[in-house]
Amino acid sequence: MPATDATTSVRPRVALTLGDPAGVGPELAARLLADPANLTKAEVYVLADRAELDAAAAVIGVDIPLSDEPRPGFATLLDDDSRGDVVIPPRQVSKEAGDRAMHQLLRAIDLANAGEVGAIVFTPLNKTSLHLGGMHEEDELRWFAKQLGHTGVTSEINIIPGMWTARVTSHVGIRDVAARVKAPAVTDAIRLLHELLHDSGIDAPRLGVCALNPHNGENGIFGREEIDEIAPGVAAAVAEGIDAAGPFPSDTIWLGAKDRYDGIVTMYHDQGQIAIKLMGFDGGVTLQGGLPVVIATPAHGTAFDIAGQGIASVASSQNAFDIAIAIAGQRAARAAQSGADAEPAQSAR
Repeated sequence: MPATDATTSVRPRVALTLGDPAGVGPELAARLLADPANLTKAEVYVLADRAELDAAAAVIGVDIPLSDEPRPGFATLLDDDSRGDVVIPPRQVSKEAGDRAMHQLLRAIDLANAGEVGAIVFTPLNKTSLHLGGMHEEDELRWFAKQLGHTGVTSEINIIPGMWTARVTSHVGIRDVAARVKAPAVTDAIRLLHELLHDSGIDAPRLGVCALNPHNGENGIFGREEIDEIAPGVAAAVAEGIDAAGPFPSDTIWLGAKDRYDGIVTMYHDQGQIAIKLMGFDGGVTLQGGLPVVIATPAHGTAFDIAGQGIASVASSQNAFDIAIAIAGQRAARAAQSGADAEPAQSAR
C-alpha cells in the first residue's frame, strides 16, 4: 500500500469515526489509535464520546494517548457528549446503531466542508442499520456526494495491495449496464483512477481497461460497445497523457495483472469485485473516489459474530488509514507549495 511521503512537511488532518457501534468498528478504530506511528504521521481527530472510546480501548486492552490540541503522538478527541442514555443493541442491526454512525459521519463531513480535515476514515458500517437511520441513497458514495454538495464524477474505488479498480457503472442492474457504457464515462473512470493512484504516490500509473462483452465483443459479433464506446474512451484518456490500454477481455485481463497494471477500470460492479476478492480479500479497502475530501474505509463488514472479542484483524482498517493520509498528504503538500509559489507574486503587487 502507498505510504505518506516522509519528506512532506505537511501532516494530513484526518477525521476518524468508529463505524457501526454494534460491530467491530470501535475496536478497530482503537487499534489504529493505539499505534504511535499513526498518530505521528497524521493529525487524527476522533469523533466519538469519551465513554465510547474508552469502551473500545478496553475491548483490546490498550491506552489511547489523547491531547486537547493536535501534536505528534496524540489523537484529538472531539467529544460532543451526544450518546446520552441511548442503548445500542450489540452485534445486531438496529436503527439506534444507524443513527449513531450517521451522526458522527455528518460531524466528519462538517469538518471537511469547513476545510478542517482533508480525509475521513470510518470503520465498518452496516447498510441495513444506516437505512433504518435514514440513509436512503443507493450507496454510501451517493450519500457522501449529496452531503458534500458534489455533483461531479465519482466512482467507488476498490483496493487490495498492488491493485486498484474503478468502475464505469456501479450499483445498477445488469440489464442497464450496456446503455450506460459510453465513451465519456469510460474516460472519466480512467482519469479518476489515474489521478487517485498518482495522488497516492505512484508517479506514472499503468491502467488496463476491461471489455464489456465476451471475447472483447469478437469484432462486433457479440456487441459493439468495445468498438463504439470503450476504445474511443480509452483513446481520449491516452490523448491526455494517461498510460491506459484496452479494452481487453475481462476473463483474461486479470491474469498476471499486478505485474502489468497498477489499476484496472471495469464496466460493472461484479466484473471487478469477483476478480479482486479472489486475488486477495484480506486487507481490502474501499475509497469513495472523486469527492472533494478523501474518504476511505475497510472493505469488510461489521462482523457481528466476533464483535467485542478483540480478535478482528486491523489490516484493512490500517490500509484504509494509510491510503487516506497518503492522498490527503500529497494534496495538502501541493496546496502548501502553490501558496508558497503564489506569495512572491502577491507581495510584488
